Amino acid sequence: MCGVITQVAAANHGGVADAIYYGGDIVTIDDKQPTVEALAIKEGVIVAVGARSEIEQLKGTQTQMVDLHGHTLLPGFMDAHSHYINALTVANQLKLYAPPAGPGKDVASILAELKQFVATQQIPKGTLIQAYGYDDNAMSNGRLLNRDDLDAALPDHPVIVHHVSMHGGVLNSLALAKFKITAQTVTPEGGIIVRKSGTNEPYGLIMETAFLPIFGGLPKPQTDQEIVAATQAGQQLYAKAGITTAHEGASHAVDIALMQKAARLGANIIDVVAFTFMTDMEQVLAENPPASFGKYVDRLKLGGIKVTIDGSPQGKTALFSTPYLTGGPSGEPDWRGEPTIPAALVNKVVKHVYDLGLPLNLHANGDAAIDMFLAAHEFAAPTSLDKDRRTTVIHSQFVRPDQLDKYAKYNIIPSMYTLHTYYFAEAHKANRGLQQAQYINPMRDAIDRGLPVTNHTDFVVAPLDQLFMLWSAVNRQSRGGEVFGADQRISPLEGLKAMTINVAHQYREEDRKGTLTVGKLADMVILDNNPLKVAPMAIKEIQVLETIKEGTTIYRYGQ
Repeated sequence: MCGVITQVAAANHGGVADAIYYGGDIVTIDDKQPTVEALAIKEGVIVAVGARSEIEQLKGTQTQMVDLHGHTLLPGFMDAHSHYINALTVANQLKLYAPPAGPGKDVASILAELKQFVATQQIPKGTLIQAYGYDDNAMSNGRLLNRDDLDAALPDHPVIVHHVSMHGGVLNSLALAKFKITAQTVTPEGGIIVRKSGTNEPYGLIMETAFLPIFGGLPKPQTDQEIVAATQAGQQLYAKAGITTAHEGASHAVDIALMQKAARLGANIIDVVAFTFMTDMEQVLAENPPASFGKYVDRLKLGGIKVTIDGSPQGKTALFSTPYLTGGPSGEPDWRGEPTIPAALVNKVVKHVYDLGLPLNLHANGDAAIDMFLAAHEFAAPTSLDKDRRTTVIHSQFVRPDQLDKYAKYNIIPSMYTLHTYYFAEAHKANRGLQQAQYINPMRDAIDRGLPVTNHTDFVVAPLDQLFMLWSAVNRQSRGGEVFGADQRISPLEGLKAMTINVAHQYREEDRKGTLTVGKLADMVILDNNPLKVAPMAIKEIQVLETIKEGTTIYRYGQ
């Protein structure tokens, strides 16, 4: 078989490779040929895989011979869901994840980091300060960050500390004034504005639909030079994680315009798939007709439409069929969360997107939100429920077994989020109870139903760390050392498929990406160890050594 592949490749590509990789484990993720001794590329495409003796027949005087020195070559990782557009700004923001990902262990630590950041960066008074990764569930003794804390620490700067869910943030008084949030501001449907006890004054935390105008008003790069610099800085975060295709999960019209400009300027070093947010759908479609979707232009592809049905379980804004055990974000009793948009609007938007023939991504965390989507799907496509639309339910974290059955019946893709078993499992246990926390992100059951499940980081909600994500799916261990849902563990190979070939399927790119197969793009990553051979608990220690996009190295460790 290897000889046939080599002969076909040689006939099609002039018989000489640009580079040949050998001398380590080459894991193809291709079930027809799982491992090979060597791989050859030419003009950014894989032209041969197989025995080293056969592949070296494609060696010429200019061929680069790449000795892996015992390291492991894999397909480049594909990002099933993150918020790429935020990467363009967070490279210059303060990271405040809770340990071990960051220093934000309590309010005092957050305030100290903010003050040091402003002093070290010598940021002028009046300049907006942004930080990300605030995890209220990780705060010691339940003491949460508020407006007064930020006012005392940084009285001369507007400050936003973005919630780890990326569905909101804590603002100080100057930031609240900047975005015109006052005691008279009415909380919008599907939104949260936490008020100071005994008053109507906003106390800092703004979430969900109430946060959308703030998010839309945040500063973005403007000049060509700023756009190129921000794009390449953000994409280096992905390349460092071994990612060659990134996902922009909720693109506003201004974001689409910025990404298109960056693409025209030649700034992209990786591929970016952007999903237009529901609020801006008509505006984007007016300038980008449906026929323009699904095609890369300068490494940017408009992938489809994004609909958000609920919020985040750790922020207590995910929508459930039963109450939270700990009440709502402001202590509301019998709190089940609230939908971001009403069911009638979900039905309308889903039908509209289906009628346009565009792929649809839906954010749904809680089981009641998933019920809303399934009802909308049945409303929108009663005569074609199982059509291959590549409809993807992003997160699907608290999906029930009966809902997974419908996913399989209706040809729906679940993109799960196993990092929650590490970062937020204790919070889910407190908020939702042990039984539901044990079944969070049931990848084993999804795979056993034949679903092409994918896995994601939801960056910047969780750090951009694909090996840690794989570790979380394989081990399902929490930050506190407890295993949640041992029966939902998956194998390392299944986990790798959920971040390579299954993601390629999610984007209708399985013919060009996701495996190390002849004819596919030479999008590859080199790791210092083989995830299929190390002990499962050691997977998170594996280091990305090099990331290669279409045959060109875009990241190398230590450089």
